[in-house]
Amino acid sequence: MSIVVPFAPRQAGPRAGNVSPGDCPPQPVRAVYTVKEVAALLSLSVSSAYALVRAGQIPAERLGRRWVVPRSRFHAWLDGTSGGLSATGTDAPRGGW
Repeated sequence: MSIVVPFAPRQAGPRAGNVSPGDCPPQPVRAVYTVKEVAALLSLSVSSAYALVRAGQIPAERLGRRWVVPRSRFHAWLDGTSGGLSATGTDAPRGGW
């Protein structure tokens, strides 16, 4: 003897894979990045990004105990540094090669 459970169809609605862009409210553009986000954008470690922020090489502001990187200043800095640093990430080329 087997127990039969009736099948109840699911309600129609948005699923994770079937959401159209019009179904989600637009996400606001944040005015600042965290240092962790900047590190990911620059393909750096988080500790290297913090070192550059503390040294003043990445534009950032201190809010209490937290560092924030203003989005507009970061992108302006990034656009201006395209020719300023060598491939090693320093101002001077590496010697001995």
